[in-house]
Amino acid sequence: MRDKYIISCLILCFASSWVLRAQEDELNAIQYVVPFLLIAPDSRAGAMGDAGAATSPDIYSMHWNPSKYAFIDGEGGIGISYSPWLRTLVPDINIAYLTGYYRLDDKQVISSSLLYSSLGDIPFTDDFGNIERNFRPNEFALDAAYSRLLTDKIAGAIAFRFIYSNLTGGFPAGGTETKPGLSVAADISFYYRNDISLGSKDALLSFGTNFSNIGTKMSYTDENDPDFIPMNLRLGPSLNIELDNYNDINLAVDFNKLLVPTPPVYDPATGDIIDGKDPNVAVPVAIFQSFIDAPGGFREELNEISYSFGLEYWYNQQFAIRGGYFHEHATKGNRKYFTAGAGFRMNVFSLDFSYLMPLVNNHPLARTLRFSLSFDFDAFRNINTSG
Repeated sequence: MRDKYIISCLILCFASSWVLRAQEDELNAIQYVVPFLLIAPDSRAGAMGDAGAATSPDIYSMHWNPSKYAFIDGEGGIGISYSPWLRTLVPDINIAYLTGYYRLDDKQVISSSLLYSSLGDIPFTDDFGNIERNFRPNEFALDAAYSRLLTDKIAGAIAFRFIYSNLTGGFPAGGTETKPGLSVAADISFYYRNDISLGSKDALLSFGTNFSNIGTKMSYTDENDPDFIPMNLRLGPSLNIELDNYNDINLAVDFNKLLVPTPPVYDPATGDIIDGKDPNVAVPVAIFQSFIDAPGGFREELNEISYSFGLEYWYNQQFAIRGGYFHEHATKGNRKYFTAGAGFRMNVFSLDFSYLMPLVNNHPLARTLRFSLSFDFDAFRNINTSG
């Protein structure tokens, strides 16, 4: 009974990585731990199909592309968001996010964030079903980033991340001693934007790329080989069109590719690899190998790319309506969903909402309303000055 609850806890965590969504005869999804690192933490991007590599800078740029902070308007700000997780199954799993930035000068910005995931209360029992104790599995990632303008049109950033994952509280699983998983990682990102004209309309063309979670493997025991964290490449363009003095529209597309080895095909008799490449490699090798290691060749490599499409409309930079779509191949997770949301920008704070509508009923945020709240330091300063 004890092992049953431990396994249930692990399943809840790994199910969030959406790697068990296709049929068994087709599935070859990439395996990794701490999938909460890839979850959209804010409602703006969450309402735009999880697109954020090149959208306009905001307080939540840390997750999507920290180099965008170099172009952000303002001297500083903080943001907080909350997302119920697997709400249709259990009531006490959630993800919270706290982030902020501070401008050092015209070219430099520092930022930090904390992403916290609680997996709810899990009872640990003995072989006879007697509860020995309750434990609340939890995971978090603490980030710090430095962003800088490289030219008038290009910015770059580097972020460092400490990752902690405690799924069992050190409780033995199947006779095996367990421990919290630890990892350190870094992000390297770039952001480009340029003013252009589309006929008689002014527009802003942007492009962003972020190599995220490039870090050490993680293990929950001393007996098993460590696993990869979700190293990821995100890139894409964005186009903001100024329709008139009051109306703007923003189009964004993101492409995502995990930089983690694809599981090879093994000979059931000998256990030897008959197609694909050995996934037990060092992190630098895994990053480059991830582009050429799929057993199905180039076609399967293309299937490993997920797509995010986002649309955002602003009226007078005070009220926004958003929509989006996310697509993932059926053999690589099969996430397909539409998103929608709205945003309100006041003098001191901004409030955003998002809602997810799955085409395949396999998403932990299905039919869940999320919200994000952010505060602008400049607005507080102006209020104090005017007072």
